[in-house]
Amino acid sequence: MFHHMNRFNFFFSLACFTAISVAHASPATESQRIEKSYQVAMEKWSLEMKSATTPDDRTKLATHRPDATAYAKEMWVAINRSLDQESTLEPAAWFLRLTAGMVAGQETGVALPIFAKENEAIRKAIESYHLTSTKLVPICAALTAQADPRSLKLLEKIESTHPDPKTQGVAALGAAIQLKTLGDRDDIMKRRLNFLRKAIIQSVDVEFNGSTVAKVAEDELYIIRFLTKGRIAPDLVGLDSAKKPISLSANKGKVIALLFWNSTSTDATHVIEITSSMTTRFKNRPLAVIGVNNDPEQKLRELQADGTVNWPNFCDPTNQLAKTYRVNAWPIIYILDGDRKIHYIGAPGSFAELTAEALLSEVKTTAK
Repeated sequence: MFHHMNRFNFFFSLACFTAISVAHASPATESQRIEKSYQVAMEKWSLEMKSATTPDDRTKLATHRPDATAYAKEMWVAINRSLDQESTLEPAAWFLRLTAGMVAGQETGVALPIFAKENEAIRKAIESYHLTSTKLVPICAALTAQADPRSLKLLEKIESTHPDPKTQGVAALGAAIQLKTLGDRDDIMKRRLNFLRKAIIQSVDVEFNGSTVAKVAEDELYIIRFLTKGRIAPDLVGLDSAKKPISLSANKGKVIALLFWNSTSTDATHVIEITSSMTTRFKNRPLAVIGVNNDPEQKLRELQADGTVNWPNFCDPTNQLAKTYRVNAWPIIYILDGDRKIHYIGAPGSFAELTAEALLSEVKTTAK
C-alpha cells in the first residue's frame, strides 16, 4: 500500500508540475506554439481546399477556414503584458501581419479594424522601448502591411533615427510601399523614390517578407514606371483553363476589369459574388471582365464548368502573369480604359465599379 501511495504521489506531483509549467509558459514559448498551430491548421485546410471537387465541398470548406481572429486573440493574451521585452518583437510582428486587413462591419455600415487598439499598443511599445533595437526588421516588414497612417509615421521615425543603417533601409522600403496608398502626386513619388534608393543602398541583401529588400525595391520601381495610374498596363497573353488563347490586347477599345484572384483567399466567396454581379450588371456594354487565376488548372475549370465563375480567366498556376503585374497579394483589380491606360488599382468592389462606369460613360459620350 505504501508503494502504491508513493506511485500515486509521484504521478500527482508530475501532473501538478506539468499543469504549472503550461500555465506559466513564457511568452516566447507560448507565442511559438500559437504560430506553429496556426501554420499547421492553414496547411491542412489548404490541402483540403485543393482536393475539393464540387461547389458544395468548396463552400463547406470555406466556412471551416482556420479562424485567424481566434489565433490573433490567443497571441495577444500571450504577449500583451510583455511588450516592453525585446523577445516579444518577433511574435508582435507576427500579430501585426496576421491582423492586417482584419475588419468588422459596424451598424453604420462602416468597416473598422478589429485589432486597432492592440496594433496601436504595439506601435507605442516599439516607440517607447525598442526604437534602437537590433531586432526591428520583422517589425518594419509587418508595419508595411498595416493600412494605418500611424504605421507610416513609425516607419519614417525608424528610418530617420535608428542607429543601424540596414534597419533604416528596411524602414525606408516599408515607408515607400506605404506611401502608395496616398496617391501618385509628384511630391509623394519623389519621397517614394528617395526611400527606395536608401533601401537599395543600405539594405540590399536583407530578408523582407520572404524575399529580399533588393527584389522588393526593384518591383516597387517597376510599379512606379509601369503600373501606376495613367500608365499603359502591360499586355497579357496566355491560355484559359480550356487551353484556348486569351489576351488583353484582343479587347482593345473596351474598358477592362482585370482581376487577380484565387479560390483560397479569405474573401474568395465574396470576390466571386461581386465579380459575377459586375459581369451581369455590365452585360451588353463595352466592358470585359477578365480574371488572372492561380488555382490549379483543374480547379479553375471546375469553377467555370459549374457556373460558379462566369467570366473568362487566364490560367496562371505558376504566377508568371501575376509577376508581370508584380502581384503579391490577392485579390486586386485593375480598371483599364480602351487603350489599357490604368485608372484604378485596388480592391474589387464599389470603387472599381464606379471607375468602370465613369469610363463607359466617356466612351458613350465620345461615340455620340
